[in-house]
Amino acid sequence: MRSSLRRRSRSAILATAALGLATAGCTVGAGPAALATGTNLPVVQSLHDALPPAVKDAGVIRFAGDSHPPYRTVAPDGTVTGIDADFQAAIGQVLGVRTQTIVVAGLPAALQGMLAGRYDAFNGPVKATAEREKQFDTITWMTTRTAYVFPTDSTAGIARVEDLCGKRIAVVTASVVEEQLNKLSRFCTDSKRKATQTVGLEDTDATLVATRSGRADAAGMTEAAAIDVTQRQGGNKYVTQTEAQGAAKDDLALYVPKASGLGPVLQQVFEELFENGTYVGIMSRWGLNQVSVPKPVFDAATRG
Repeated sequence: MRSSLRRRSRSAILATAALGLATAGCTVGAGPAALATGTNLPVVQSLHDALPPAVKDAGVIRFAGDSHPPYRTVAPDGTVTGIDADFQAAIGQVLGVRTQTIVVAGLPAALQGMLAGRYDAFNGPVKATAEREKQFDTITWMTTRTAYVFPTDSTAGIARVEDLCGKRIAVVTASVVEEQLNKLSRFCTDSKRKATQTVGLEDTDATLVATRSGRADAAGMTEAAAIDVTQRQGGNKYVTQTEAQGAAKDDLALYVPKASGLGPVLQQVFEELFENGTYVGIMSRWGLNQVSVPKPVFDAATRG
């Protein structure tokens, strides 16, 4: 089966990824959800056979997902679109199972829900950390820095990252961005500036609303999200935190509970998506080539 994938021309597969996935998406809600469709990738039978019995029997992988454009945009009717929906469509077709997104309120709910068995996976964006890899397998599929978005008509006087010192910054609570904002605040105080003021909220949409309403001066988010906000939505600018200001380039990963046994299978699925060109197609469609990685990495934070 894998050899049949390799015989397909790379250009043909890229066309499928870039155009076929354009309609990929899934709907969510408290009840049964419609499931992602729209790609034309063949099932890899060996990977389907490797699925944990619980997933194989259910025929569905349940993804937790908060509202976090461009990864996930949740419409008023519950429809979910974005990078995550595209990847879920591809994952489901390679594995020959359905995928379902269940909307949750932020990272803590996603992690706790996976450990409780309510969800099978969460596609982040979540930083791969050694502490979390004690309970979860991670599959790193992109990298990013932290950026801070603000309205183009802002009167807060933000032209560079240093101008954020002393300002109110909205971030998703317990996210990698909140961690980076803490480092920025230390940079501010170390350089004799005022510390930043954290406004913790449950998702990225809420942080943007906070900036528009004047509750915050800027919204912290991944660089990928900042690219989406400024290019697709308009009316915003962003500045990117540098290493000198405490921002390392972070590995962002899909999370799966170790106990489920699903992580190694999804790692192989991502390897397939990288090999057949689907990964490049999705990242290109969303304008995120600059934060892509050359290959997926399993448990990156604890690898020897």
